[in-house]
Amino acid sequence: MSSVYVGRFAPTPSGPLHAGSLVAALGSWLDARTHAGRWLVRIDDADTPRNVAGAAEAILDQLERCGLRADAPVSRQSQHTARYAAALETLIATHAAYPCACTRRELDAAADAAPGGRDRNEDHVYPGTCRHGVAGRTVRSWRLRVDGEAASKLGNDGPRIEWRDRRLGLQCQDVPREIGDFVLKRADGVWAYQLAVVVDDAAEGITDVVRGEDLASNTARQIVLQGKLGLSTPRYLHLPLVRGADGEKLSKQNGAVALAVDAPLDALRQAGRVLGVEVMGSNVAEWLAQAASAWPYRRLG
Repeated sequence: MSSVYVGRFAPTPSGPLHAGSLVAALGSWLDARTHAGRWLVRIDDADTPRNVAGAAEAILDQLERCGLRADAPVSRQSQHTARYAAALETLIATHAAYPCACTRRELDAAADAAPGGRDRNEDHVYPGTCRHGVAGRTVRSWRLRVDGEAASKLGNDGPRIEWRDRRLGLQCQDVPREIGDFVLKRADGVWAYQLAVVVDDAAEGITDVVRGEDLASNTARQIVLQGKLGLSTPRYLHLPLVRGADGEKLSKQNGAVALAVDAPLDALRQAGRVLGVEVMGSNVAEWLAQAASAWPYRRLG
């Protein structure tokens, strides 16, 4: 990993920023500034069915109004499909990826038939149906073969992946048992989030991933994939979430309203409170400078 800090904010253009996504943007920006690093913005638009026309431009305008300016031209995942294809070819060549013919209905039925059934609110663990071939059926997706091999990257003896979050502390997940062989390219031809984000972070030299706590559960899978591709693992910092009156994470899916950009200082102050940063700056530039000095997550190790 480079000794020069490089961070990023990577929103999905499924709508404009809301109060919760500003927390992630501000936190990643403050962490980069505190550590004399570079801060990049990448529009994660690989999941094309989720993209909303004009949302990327709205997000960039909101960031600009809040004084959060990237240190390089904004990139977009839609420009990086060749990277993802090359990564998949590498995984196929090393027998780390394989084709899958399973449909969602088949996977649901297998999960329902398993001892104990399944929680309808949870994704099922892939049972490895196509690990040894698709038996003449149509290939629908591509999956990563998950086993204990990648765990050795962090000095683990078994399939449990351990990693230390800068805020949450020691985290671990048994990826084969809790997730199974996960998708790299979906049946609709869309590149899966896990592959796209790992490949892009490596290509852009990201040393520190700062994002919402709701994404912490993706980290072990991304570490496995980094190991399979021979990529460095960045440091991780998962930030507190903004929650609605019902206690649920504020998100576009549950009706979070767009961030008001006519009063950016007020928006920054609200986001700062969630992050434990309360300063007295009287304008955006002054507030951001003071907030960087008050950033609580200064330790990288």
